[in-house]
Amino acid sequence: MRFFRSDALKPLIAANLKKIGVCDDGCFHVSESVIQTSLRGVDSHGITLFPHYHAVAVSGRINKKPSFSHERTGASVAVFDADYGYGHHAGAEAMRLATDIAHETGVGVVSVTHSSHFGAAAYFGFLAAARDMIGLSFTNAPASVVAYNAATSFFGTNPVCVVVPMRDEGPFCLDMATSSMSTNKLANYRRTDTPLEPGWGFDAQGKGTADPHAAKYVGPFGGYKGYGLGMMVEIFCGLLAGGPVATQLETMLKDLHVRRSLSQCFIALDIARFQDTAAFKARLQEMADGIRALPRADAEVPVMIPGDPEKISHANRLVAGIPVDDPMYERFIAIDLAFETALMP
Repeated sequence: MRFFRSDALKPLIAANLKKIGVCDDGCFHVSESVIQTSLRGVDSHGITLFPHYHAVAVSGRINKKPSFSHERTGASVAVFDADYGYGHHAGAEAMRLATDIAHETGVGVVSVTHSSHFGAAAYFGFLAAARDMIGLSFTNAPASVVAYNAATSFFGTNPVCVVVPMRDEGPFCLDMATSSMSTNKLANYRRTDTPLEPGWGFDAQGKGTADPHAAKYVGPFGGYKGYGLGMMVEIFCGLLAGGPVATQLETMLKDLHVRRSLSQCFIALDIARFQDTAAFKARLQEMADGIRALPRADAEVPVMIPGDPEKISHANRLVAGIPVDDPMYERFIAIDLAFETALMP
């Protein structure tokens, strides 16, 4: 295992995307997103995806210089065409638009079409929280989650994310797939030959399996509850945007020259339209602190709220570096030998 310095790695990622013709804003948002995500310990959506993002720009799947457009279809609503650019770039622009609208009307909802993989949904929620707003982000994904009590899949991993600013620390963040695990995490388990937990993987016949290589589908978390939330996200994304739904989407890791057409939804709520923002942030802080102070069932395990493990990881990895295994490191070096200079001493 090797460790990258985040401050040295981020400009190298951006520079290598720029070298192949990606626009400046695309370079910025992809590099910013994957570094933030890896620092937070979400390795399935962090720097390990950079070689893929580089490859799809080279292959032509990604429009390296997209011409975004949007139409304001109502006081609080807009539809946004991502023109097949990076989802990180399109999502950031869509959330900026949602927060601009929310500043005017109290709530902004932006539906995005013709997008691509946007990395971690939290990245966009944090952009809203930085403007003292509550940010929600959703995306659909190719069919990969076995439908409840079915032998095959219909919906994708369809994440749900909400980010809310707090008084004394980084925002509250709940960012979760509606599946038991993401397909990118499954790929990491295959790469390291790590067995799956019960209920995580299902084979071609829809039977549970611990073998990551035999797993064709992942399971919905919480049985019918995760399955239901996955359908909710598809309604907010593919259906609301008028785009393809899960079974009609191109997969992420195959046919890299074929463009995808993911749909996403971004929502911003202006806290000040409901109550004093400082008072709201203080009450959320008090709630979080009260939960963390609850008696522990296991004295060795702290009581946490969503996002706490990621905050701990962020603090640790800023110092210790972002871990990368040898095969993944070789993929970085194959793109540019300069990545070696970003390793921790």
